[in-house]
Amino acid sequence: MKKIKIGVIGGAGYTGGELLRILVNHPNAEIAFVHSKSNAGKFISDIHTDLIGDTNLKFTDTLSDKIDVLFLCTGHGEAKKFLAENKIDPEIKLIDLSQDHRLNSPGSVAANPFIYGLPELNREKIKEADYIANPGCFATSIQLALLPLAANHLLKADVHITATTGSTGAGQSLSTTSHFSWRQNNLSIYKAFEHQHLAEIGQSLTQLQTGFTNELNFIPYRGAFTRGILATLYTECDMSLENIQKLYEAYYDIHPFVNISKVAIDLKQVVNTNKCLLHLQKHQGKLLITSCIDNLLKGASGQAVQNMNLAFGLDETTGLKLKANYF
Repeated sequence: MKKIKIGVIGGAGYTGGELLRILVNHPNAEIAFVHSKSNAGKFISDIHTDLIGDTNLKFTDTLSDKIDVLFLCTGHGEAKKFLAENKIDPEIKLIDLSQDHRLNSPGSVAANPFIYGLPELNREKIKEADYIANPGCFATSIQLALLPLAANHLLKADVHITATTGSTGAGQSLSTTSHFSWRQNNLSIYKAFEHQHLAEIGQSLTQLQTGFTNELNFIPYRGAFTRGILATLYTECDMSLENIQKLYEAYYDIHPFVNISKVAIDLKQVVNTNKCLLHLQKHQGKLLITSCIDNLLKGASGQAVQNMNLAFGLDETTGLKLKANYF
């Protein structure tokens, strides 16, 4: 099979850099160009210094249509702006890592040509898609915890969610809450009950469980670490833990990156991998689900490559068999 020729828009940030780290070692990928207006002419390894010796590519401020797929690693709102300002050959597949194309247009699913790129929900659609909207990081972690319940119409009460993310979740631009001196030895809440990922989570749950209207009470935390998301969710459920475990194992049987653990899980098991680990517990009538992912991999760039693999007929694990740094 000939290699997939790839263009990257916004290659200097966290998600762009993580995408390049995967693609330089992907056996079926060839990076044609990496676009960055502010870094044009610089070697990629000047910005992503861990890639010294891995690539001699330079950033460019020009575009080429001699590619098969274009990854949009821009800030939120910038992907739509880029597509409005630049004519992209319709034969080129698009994978958007921003939030710009994740939600269906009001009143008509068909009005949005992008397929929501959560493989564990839309794998078959992704295989046929030309335009893919990569899910958000919190959204990925939370949805993977809830999809088996929604698929079996078992979401019958409000869901209470607490999730903590590393500092890379805030992006590369500096802000008060991303400075080391503020973040280290600190913990804080932000966007309680109003996080932007709630809309895409609700959209996916109603795709599986039509009529789901219960509340998703989401409290996000900023953690004093660089990468990873640990989410805990609980809701009412009268099914036995044994049967819930079987239900989750059956749902994820064909999905290679989601694993159900019978013992408690932690972030070190997933950081630097494209995995999601889930752990289930029952306390009287409540089900507690713990979900762990790497926000930059399964929550962003790793999932984007997983979507590329599916869209081009590759095994979805290609280039993504990554090892956690456990120690």
